[in-house]
Amino acid sequence: QVQLVESGGDLVQPGGSLRLSCAASRFALNNFAIGWFRQAPGKEREAVSCITSSGRSTYYADSVKGRFTISRDYTKSTAYLQMNSLNSEDTAVYHCAARLYDCRTSFYDYAYTGQGTQVTVSS
Repeated sequence: QVQLVESGGDLVQPGGSLRLSCAASRFALNNFAIGWFRQAPGKEREAVSCITSSGRSTYYADSVKGRFTISRDYTKSTAYLQMNSLNSEDTAVYHCAARLYDCRTSFYDYAYTGQGTQVTVSS
């Protein structure tokens, strides 16, 4: 059941940056941990990043550490994924997902998700 709305995906050149946003269509996200997942064609879905409901803890996959930053704005009930130094390996559909309080790396532990936003890194 689609409950979240992702935005910000685009075509970008290698080395470029994008910021993805995640918001809920019918409820506030402030009590939820927000995870970002991605899936490229022919590949397994990968947990990219997560931020707890308090915002005090975050998780990053090794492949994005130092390049991606997750954050949230409680006043806007929105979570963000800032992606810098993008490369072709980052090309995928990115989904955000929400679950109460703490982060998990399995997509199936999340109660809500969105349709996804396409990120394509290409020259």
